[in-house]
Amino acid sequence: MTQRNVLWKSDELCEKSNLRKYIGWVNREYGKDFAKYEELRQWSIKNISDFWESILRYFNVKIEGSYSKVLNTEEMPGNKWFEGLKLNYAENNLNLADQEEIALFFNESGQKRKISRKEFTEQSGAIQRFLTDSGVVAGDRVASFLPNVPEAMEALYATSALGGIWSSSSPDFGSEAILDRFKQISPKVLFAPDSYTYNGKKYDKIETVKRVVDQIPSIKRVAILGDPIQNVPGNFVSMESIVNDKRDLSFHRVPFDHPLWILYSSGTTGPPKAIVHSQGGILLEHLKLLSLHYNQKKGDRFFWFTTTGWMMWNVLVSSIGTGATAVMYDGNSTFPDNYSLWKIAEENNISFFGTSAAYISYLMKEKANLVDRYPLKNLVAIGSTGSPLSNEAFRYVYESIKKNVWLASISGGTDLCTAFLGGCACLPVIEGELQCIDLGADIHSFDEEGAPVLDQVGELVIKKPMPSMPIYLWNDNGEKLKETYFSNYPGVWRHGDWLSITQDGSATIYGRSDSTLKRRGIRIGTAEIYGVLDGIDEIRDSIIVGIELEGGEYYMPLFVVTENTGDFEKVKKNIVKSLRVALSPRHVPDEIIRVAQIPRTINGKKMEVPLKKLLMGIPAERAMNLGSMANPESLKEFSDIAKRIRTKQHQ
Repeated sequence: MTQRNVLWKSDELCEKSNLRKYIGWVNREYGKDFAKYEELRQWSIKNISDFWESILRYFNVKIEGSYSKVLNTEEMPGNKWFEGLKLNYAENNLNLADQEEIALFFNESGQKRKISRKEFTEQSGAIQRFLTDSGVVAGDRVASFLPNVPEAMEALYATSALGGIWSSSSPDFGSEAILDRFKQISPKVLFAPDSYTYNGKKYDKIETVKRVVDQIPSIKRVAILGDPIQNVPGNFVSMESIVNDKRDLSFHRVPFDHPLWILYSSGTTGPPKAIVHSQGGILLEHLKLLSLHYNQKKGDRFFWFTTTGWMMWNVLVSSIGTGATAVMYDGNSTFPDNYSLWKIAEENNISFFGTSAAYISYLMKEKANLVDRYPLKNLVAIGSTGSPLSNEAFRYVYESIKKNVWLASISGGTDLCTAFLGGCACLPVIEGELQCIDLGADIHSFDEEGAPVLDQVGELVIKKPMPSMPIYLWNDNGEKLKETYFSNYPGVWRHGDWLSITQDGSATIYGRSDSTLKRRGIRIGTAEIYGVLDGIDEIRDSIIVGIELEGGEYYMPLFVVTENTGDFEKVKKNIVKSLRVALSPRHVPDEIIRVAQIPRTINGKKMEVPLKKLLMGIPAERAMNLGSMANPESLKEFSDIAKRIRTKQHQ
């Protein structure tokens, strides 16, 4: 068995952690004697009603009404939680803690804003008045493609406080991508910027705003961050004029399963699915996640580098429920240099620094060394998600960012708006592994026969309901939800990732199962290959796919972006040798092709499945949703490659 490399462990952090306090409370309240995390987790999944009720009680969630059952049934889908209870997401997150500092904001130009409790609630109240004056009532949709600024967070809280349904995209989305999302839900009000800045360049969004409003007739009012659009009749108003009219924020308590927000699947191959989460489900899940798994408490400053179009923004803005400050950044993570975010972290005492695995891998490739530049004395934890973090990147964090830091590599999904694998202050960080399966998450790895396996790569499934699972998909009678998550294993949630779980409960993600490579009967997760390529200096980016060709032939090309245009044959030989030695001959691609760019979504994810379809001959406009792409210009090169593949096959 391969030696597992322990990179970090802290008995001191564990003893002072929120998790340790919660374990003590559970032991007293439920007559238990739990000492280890896995004992607690097993209780949380074997007794899911008791567990989720304990979260409601432990965090003193403000509620009204009563319930006879925590959960109507453990059979999925169609679950109902806490029927009879009413609550409000915004009320609880703002009032469960009494921190003075709600948010900190930074941007590329060096601007810094501290948002106090008074300012946040008064401006949220002003936005709420604007919404009610615009006719928004409980159940109405409010859409936004504001950047990651405090006004976006205030607008979310104003919407959820009155029972409206929030939906957010990012300003770097094109008009078609925004329309693909917001047309589905018929919003009554839109929040939008006149422009946004990225990598030092300003991008005008006025034409996008006009097109969206023209195409979605349900939009009655538009709030513009920046200069309002001129010469357009009364629909448009500036955010500045709205928030200057200070008001008290009021809270409308709604049923536990009342919709809170609508998130969207990546939409890489077709219109994105509109995923609806509940006020109560998200409130409980995020309190559990942020307090018990990320150890956030009053006085902490919680940062995650994200746009408003990624679910981690929703997690970030929930962090205030623990007493932490939500730290927001608008712009490019590497502008003006690779150290800009870490400078902010150093100078502003950020305690939890969250980012993507792609960003950490990028810094590693750039050989960015922070150890001697910034002490990061107040930094307790680094969070990483979005894609699997390679072993090399694990080591890089400890060698080049901070030697004594808790690295919480996590995994979850937009579908549940949470991480269900990852951080635990009371467990060691082992190279290449996610520390644990989260509390209340009955996660297993299924083999091809649908049987749970350990220490073996299988399909990630969830066997029991969680409150943050979608209450429904928008405009769906339930059939699409069943087809998406429950068609492979009736009554069991199939998430779409490859997973291996160890005997002691840690786990490794091997990438998306629908992009899995399969050679000679062996399933290969793409993350395995990317992990090795991360260790090759010349490679800047990569993507690998497997294609079933006519006649049963299997073709597995690897596409790489290289540091320079030097001796590519030498680079290819290094790739082949590295994969053969580190993994196996099966992992060596049939062909290695140098390209200028790797196709990615706006949220930075590699588009493996759409690329596979493109290479199999499906036209680009059908193989992928071009509006969801960060770099659609990259497809020209791959379309030419696809033609070459088909020509070669028929020769």
